[in-house]
Amino acid sequence: MSPQVFYRKWRPQTLAEVVGQEQVTQTLGNALTVGRVAHAYLFCGPRGTGKTSTGRILAKAVNCVTNGKGEPCNTCSICQAITEGRALDVIEIDAASNRGIDEIRDLRERVNYAPSQARYKVYIMDEVHMLTKEASNALLKTLEEPPPYIIFILATTEAHKVLPTILSRCQRFDFRRISQADIVSKLSHICSAEGIHIDSEGLRLMAKVSTGSLRDAENLLEQLTAYYGGDIELRQIQAMLGITGDWRAKELAKNIMNNDISAGIATINSINSDGLDLKQFNRELVEYLRELLLIKTGSNEAVDLTAEDIADLRDLATKVSLPQILKAVKLFGQLELSFNSSLASSTLPLELALVDCVLPTEEEKEGVITQNEYEFRQPAKADPPPIPIKPEPANVPTPAPEVTITPPQPGSEIEQLRLNWRQVIEQAPQDTKRTAAVAILRSAGVKPVAFEDDTVVLAFKYPLHKENMEKPENQQVAEKIVSNFLGHSCHVRCVYQPENNHLVKAALKMGAQIIDVEEK
Repeated sequence: MSPQVFYRKWRPQTLAEVVGQEQVTQTLGNALTVGRVAHAYLFCGPRGTGKTSTGRILAKAVNCVTNGKGEPCNTCSICQAITEGRALDVIEIDAASNRGIDEIRDLRERVNYAPSQARYKVYIMDEVHMLTKEASNALLKTLEEPPPYIIFILATTEAHKVLPTILSRCQRFDFRRISQADIVSKLSHICSAEGIHIDSEGLRLMAKVSTGSLRDAENLLEQLTAYYGGDIELRQIQAMLGITGDWRAKELAKNIMNNDISAGIATINSINSDGLDLKQFNRELVEYLRELLLIKTGSNEAVDLTAEDIADLRDLATKVSLPQILKAVKLFGQLELSFNSSLASSTLPLELALVDCVLPTEEEKEGVITQNEYEFRQPAKADPPPIPIKPEPANVPTPAPEVTITPPQPGSEIEQLRLNWRQVIEQAPQDTKRTAAVAILRSAGVKPVAFEDDTVVLAFKYPLHKENMEKPENQQVAEKIVSNFLGHSCHVRCVYQPENNHLVKAALKMGAQIIDVEEK
């Protein structure tokens, strides 16, 4: 194996060798062929995607003695000098460390000197977004009308920070993250040439953790060969990366979906006891939950897994609801910031997210249905009804409303209102959104329970809300909102329903609906 580091040894030397950027290399190749090379280019994109390498190839192509158009020959004196980094007329500038106005003024003076050997003097300026505003403004005039022998190639990972006046003076090319398949292909080629043996699963894992950066993948390969030699196994790659392996993420995901807090906390603490990176494990867990979410929504083609893994995910997906998966993805996906704080080495963020994921929200406690599909679930065994106690005659309470319950009819208007109550309020006409009626309807204690004779019955958990809604101005707003959603005119009737009857609660949890309320 060569003593030169891989990312330098295997740097592309022609446009055809640039990996995963066909939209860029094709355009530049055509421009070189017809001799229409611009005076300024801006290469944007994530790190390790080939921006600087493409800039060097372009510098060789415009100065190549043998070809002059199209791909560089890489054999003439100019091409070899640029490849080895000793060409006087190709100047690479790191804008992060040369970001002041004095450095740019010096550059403006030097561009007036003609190239000493090559046809063009090429300035490759990396991380151009790091220039100060004053330095960027000083560069504008030179960038707009440089001498005919000058070519500027600007590179940046954050194009949004570059001044619009600079953007408008350059031809912009956006470099994409390199696909995992392209990275695996390149790593496989390097391993074959260097005599390194890694199985396909190991190469896929390396490509996955490099997140679209070929340079990161090549550096990881360099590190692995330095530690393990020429024969590298999947478990060694996982150990180097601090990866726990899929089975731990699967185990915790199943604990979450089964609402098993104790088993989930045991899994988290076993990972911590083994000295594994909790931040890295959380990334694995979020990726596994994402794959579960994709399988649940039927997006199998977006999941890059084996048939066995997809079958396992599909089996788990049939046992859980979509909102349950979505809740887990959101909670654990937000932990990245927690691991960047003083809690980085603590299991607390994972444990809190686990408990939050399992415990029901206030909406779930109120019986609000958030699932896309309507499901009937068997309730837990109901407690026996309490033994009635004969009240004193002087303190006879007002009897609770008698409620008649029936299973909901699929597709009925009341079912639509119940399933989409939040959407009903969010889609309220613009002139109603700042009214007191909307604030009352948004509260957790209000829900539609019946629809009879073009009248929607709204049940209120609190009597104060009911009284306020019965005011003419508020009732008119409520009728307007409901009519807007249903598409036809309807009225609203308010009833007080505290839901203190355990039989009513049990029926509502099963998905039943209140179709009639008799107030006494």
